[in-house]
Amino acid sequence: MANCITRHIPNTLTCLNLFSGCIACVMAFEARYEWALAFIIFSAVFDFFDGMMARALDAHSIIGKDLDSLADDVSFGVAPSLIVFSLFKEMDYSGAMESLAGVFPYLAFLLSVFSALRLAKFNNDTRQTSSFVGLPVPANALFWASLVTGAHDWLVSSNFHPVYLLLLVCLFSWLLVSEIPMFSLKFKNLSWKDNKTSFIFLLVCIPFLIFLGICSFSAIIVWYILLSLITRKSK
Repeated sequence: MANCITRHIPNTLTCLNLFSGCIACVMAFEARYEWALAFIIFSAVFDFFDGMMARALDAHSIIGKDLDSLADDVSFGVAPSLIVFSLFKEMDYSGAMESLAGVFPYLAFLLSVFSALRLAKFNNDTRQTSSFVGLPVPANALFWASLVTGAHDWLVSSNFHPVYLLLLVCLFSWLLVSEIPMFSLKFKNLSWKDNKTSFIFLLVCIPFLIFLGICSFSAIIVWYILLSLITRKSK
C-alpha cells in the first residue's frame, strides 16, 4: 500500500507544477504580473521537489518524464510568453511602429517554442546529467516574470522601444537552445574546491536580493549566464 502511494508522489508534484503554471498563464494574460511571478515561483518549487522525490523514492517512469516536460513548457514556456505578450500590448507604438502594434505581441511566443525545443533537447542529451547546455527553462521564466513585474513602468515608457524587447526575446530564445555550458547548483558535498562556482554565484546573489527587490531574480539570472560564460572560458 505504501509503495502504491509513494510512487505517485513525484507525478503529483509535477501536476501541481502544471496547475500553478496554468494559473500563472491566466494571471499573465490579465497583466497581473505580480501574481504571474508568484505562481511561476510555486511551479519552480514543485519542479525542484518532483525530481528530488523521484530520486529519493526511486519512482522514475517514462510517463513522469513526459509529464514533467509538458508541465515545464506550460509553466516556464507559455507563462513567460504570455507575460511578454501582455507587456507588448501595453507598449508605445508611435510613429512608424504603429502598423506593427498588432504583430509584435505574438512574437513573444518564440519563448514558448524555444522552451519546448530546450526541453526536448534536455531529455535526449546525455551531456546534461550534472550540468546544463543552454539556459534552463525555469531560469528563463524567472527572468521574464521578475523583469516585467519589477521594471514594468520603465518598460512601458517611451524610454524603452518595442524593438528592444523583441531583441531581448530573440536573445533569450537563442540562449535556451545554445551550446553554452551552464553550471548546476547540485551539491555533492560542501567543499569549496568541488563547488567553487556555485558558492561564488550564491554569495553574489545576496546583495541582489537585498537591494533590487522583485528585479533581483532577473539580475540573478543575468549573473548566472555571465558566470557560466566566465567559467567556460577559464576551462
